[in-house]
Amino acid sequence: MTLSLKSIFMSTNKQQIELQKEMGPNWFASVMGTGIIANAAVGLPFIGKDLVGFATVVWLIAFAMLIVMTIVKTYQTIAKPHIIKRQFNDPVMSQFFGAPPMAFLTVAGGTLLLGPHLFGQHLALNIAWPLFWIGTISGIITAIIIPYRLFTHNEVHDDAAFGGWLMPVVPPMVSATIGSMFLSHMAHSAAQQSLLYGMYACFGMSLMASVIIITLIWSRLAHAGTSGSARVPTLWIVLGPLGQSITAAGCLGTAAMFTVNEPIASAMNVMAILYGVPIWGFAMLWFCVAALLTLRAMRRKMPFALTWWAFTFPVGTCVTGTTQLALHTGLPAFQWASIILFAFLILAWVTAALGTCKGFKHGKIFNNPTAVVHIKSKKGNN
Repeated sequence: MTLSLKSIFMSTNKQQIELQKEMGPNWFASVMGTGIIANAAVGLPFIGKDLVGFATVVWLIAFAMLIVMTIVKTYQTIAKPHIIKRQFNDPVMSQFFGAPPMAFLTVAGGTLLLGPHLFGQHLALNIAWPLFWIGTISGIITAIIIPYRLFTHNEVHDDAAFGGWLMPVVPPMVSATIGSMFLSHMAHSAAQQSLLYGMYACFGMSLMASVIIITLIWSRLAHAGTSGSARVPTLWIVLGPLGQSITAAGCLGTAAMFTVNEPIASAMNVMAILYGVPIWGFAMLWFCVAALLTLRAMRRKMPFALTWWAFTFPVGTCVTGTTQLALHTGLPAFQWASIILFAFLILAWVTAALGTCKGFKHGKIFNNPTAVVHIKSKKGNN
C-alpha cells in the first residue's frame, strides 16, 4: 500500500529506473490480505467446515508469498541498504513497516488453523510458534519506533494524518488474537496466564494508539476533506484495529475460560460482547463512510496503487470479528453478517489482485517515491 503511481509522484527518468527495482514494506500487505481470507473462511458459520480445502490452498499461497518477499526484501536490504534507509526516513513509507510483522502473524494464525490438516498438530505448532514471536517482537518494536520517528524526525503537514498511520500500531492487536490461539496448547501454569495477560496488554497498547489516530483522521477529513488520490483506500485501514480488536476480545475471552479462575474468566469472556458489539457498530458506520468516499474517488478517476490492498485485511478482520460475535451471542444476524462481509472480502481481494497483476505487466507497481511529495486534501461538490 503506497502512493507510488506516476500520476501521483513525478520523478525523473533516472529515478524511475531505480524505483522499478525497489520493493517497499507495503508489499507485505498483500500477504496479510491473502492470509486473512484463509483465517476468516475456516471460522465462518454454516460453511466454514466446507471451506477448509479452499482455505488451506489460500494459506499456502500466503505462506509462499511471505517466504519470497522476506527473501527479496532481505537481499535488497543487504545489497542496497540505502533503499531501506530512505524508506525508513520517509514519513509515508515508514508507516508500512508495520506490514511485515502482521504478515508473519497472519500466516502464523493460518498455520495453527490449517497446518494440522496437512502435517499434524505438533509440526504446525513448531512452525507457528516462531512465526508468532517474530511478528510479535518486531510488531512491538515497530509500534514504538515508527511513532517516535514521526514525533521527532518526520516533517508532516496539518492534513497529513491518513490510514497508514495505523499500520505500525496495529501489529500488537494481531498478536493478541494469534497469541490467544496458543493458550489451549499450553499446560495450566503461570506461563499460560502470563501469555494471556501479555496479550491483553498488547490489546491495550494497540487500542489506545488506534483511537487517537482514528480521531486525527476524522479531524483531517472534517477540516480538509480527502485527497481523491490513491491514498483514499487507506481509509479502510481504520477497520483493521476495529475488527481486529473485536476478534481479539472474543478469542481472549474464550481462552480466559480455561486459563484463569472465576470471576475473572467470566468477566473477560463477557467483555467480548460488551466491547465487541458497540465497536462493531462503529466499524459498520466507518465501512459505509469509507465506501462512499472510495466511490467518490473512483468517479474522479482514482488510479490503482498498492493502497488498494487496504480493501482486504481490514475487511477480513471485520469478518473474523463478526464471526466472534456470532459465536458469543449465537445470533443469526451476526452469522449472516459475517458471510456477507466475507463475500465482500473476496470481491476486494480479486479487485486488488487483478490491479496488482496489471501493475506487474506494465511495471508501474514498482514505482516507489524517492522523495516526499505532499498530497493536498481538499473538499468538493461531487
